[in-house]
Amino acid sequence: MSVEHEEQFEPTPYVVAIITYIGYVMLAVFGHMRDFLRNHGFEKNLIATEPARTKDFVPLYQNFESFYTRNLYRRIRDCWNRPIRTCPGAEFELIDRKSPDHGWSFEYPGTHTRAINFGSYNYLGFAETDGPCADAAAAATETFGCGVGSPRAEAGNLDLHTRLEATVAEFVGAEDAIIFPMGFATNALNMPALIGKGCCVLSDELNHSSLVLGARLTGAKIKVFRHNDIADVEAKLRDAIVYGQDRTRRPFKKILIVVEGVYSMEGSVTRLPELIALKKKYKAYLYLDEAHSIGAMGPHGRGVVDYFGCDPRDVDVLMGTFTKSFGGAGGYIAGSQHLVALLRQRSHSGLYGASLPAPVAAQVVTAFQMLMGRAGPPGEGARRLKQLEVNTQYFRASLHRLGVIVYGHRTSPVVPVMIFMPGKIAAFGRETLKRGLGTVVVGYPATPIIESRARFCLSAAHSLDIIDRSVQIIDEVTSLLLMKYSRRPPPAWTAGITREWAEAQLKLVDQQRRPHGAANGGPVPRRPVECRGDPPDKVADENDAAVKDNLAAVAAAS
Repeated sequence: MSVEHEEQFEPTPYVVAIITYIGYVMLAVFGHMRDFLRNHGFEKNLIATEPARTKDFVPLYQNFESFYTRNLYRRIRDCWNRPIRTCPGAEFELIDRKSPDHGWSFEYPGTHTRAINFGSYNYLGFAETDGPCADAAAAATETFGCGVGSPRAEAGNLDLHTRLEATVAEFVGAEDAIIFPMGFATNALNMPALIGKGCCVLSDELNHSSLVLGARLTGAKIKVFRHNDIADVEAKLRDAIVYGQDRTRRPFKKILIVVEGVYSMEGSVTRLPELIALKKKYKAYLYLDEAHSIGAMGPHGRGVVDYFGCDPRDVDVLMGTFTKSFGGAGGYIAGSQHLVALLRQRSHSGLYGASLPAPVAAQVVTAFQMLMGRAGPPGEGARRLKQLEVNTQYFRASLHRLGVIVYGHRTSPVVPVMIFMPGKIAAFGRETLKRGLGTVVVGYPATPIIESRARFCLSAAHSLDIIDRSVQIIDEVTSLLLMKYSRRPPPAWTAGITREWAEAQLKLVDQQRRPHGAANGGPVPRRPVECRGDPPDKVADENDAAVKDNLAAVAAAS
């Protein structure tokens, strides 16, 4: 089945679009009225202003940006940046807060709210406080400490870093790989090391801001093509080859096609086989950002390359991060040995960024090893991959049957549900949280102005019961807010995706896993490491004792 047939992008209903525009106009009108009252002393002015002595300077903020922030975003600021007090697993605890002045400031009453976590990029459930990854991170902390205090080019290169790079290269099927301490910087600071002036970048219109910034920093000519539109990519490729550089019309030195594997706001999947065919036909280069697809897509978790069965060598630059599927931090670029050797010499992020902390590197290495079946309980990596796939399709099918508009690919763990109207953005975020469901709501400028949405991120840590409870909450809230906009029947593929189907799929995976236990070489029994809402000092003492017990058990078993 083609990518187009497996993706859903139902157009915005005309009536909904008109009402949404009217809503933003009304917000803008009332915003200007409030600004008038503040400027003339009728309302207390809490806005941060520039000192009078700098009135002739270039303003620090654009007028519209500051207007939007103080009059629209600020009033619903409680829907974002919510502080949590436990690990972001299948469920978490949020610290309650109240605003006495409509979002200008917050007060913390000391209470907490337990909620299902659909907001974290914890795709494979490795954000946990117990298990092989947690044990490896604890052992690395005791051996190396929490930080290195130096870039890798100086005195910050640990054997853990070298091992992680070799593991990444093996996992994705590349000749070599290099790691970086920050995912955003992996794109933004490495693209300028690969191309520069006299080159051309073809960028998808929905690429992440790190890719947009990286492309701008290169100084290359940037051409933006319509999202996942292969015909538009080819048209712009041909124009770039035929017409060359502006003014001189000399041929471009390099042409680089930049796409994401899974798009984090749309839930869509790039059309990789067709892009590979194009780049071979026109002798271009292909840069693939697998931040949201590595570990989350494909039968072996190797991203969209694995999902489509493509050869990794056909992708010139394979980029990914450790912050989503692996419960860590940082990112990587994999490819040919020549590519990686070039980045080791020219990458600003690699040369000047602090080394990846040892506990994080140990966490990520162990997560990769579990996916490859070399660590943890036998078959645990495969079980998590299958659990995520089943959860994703079951959740998406359930939402389609509710009548809401759902964007994206049927196997994408990023699931956008369309809200559209500005007044419903905050209402949806607040009402779901009241019922025990924590998620992310997104609006302009992160999305087009009439395409506000709620974004759900699936995890292998979610059970089917959790998904059923979440769907029930979404059903209640979308009915309350009149958000069941869809006028299409559910896609045909949803017919067979039921609770019985999901249970059968997971049962089959469990049957394929061989029996295990400490006596036959399986995992060592572990004392649970708690992640709960007790006082921090009490939890720290108990967790420290539990980690030491676990490390002792592992040492004894080996």
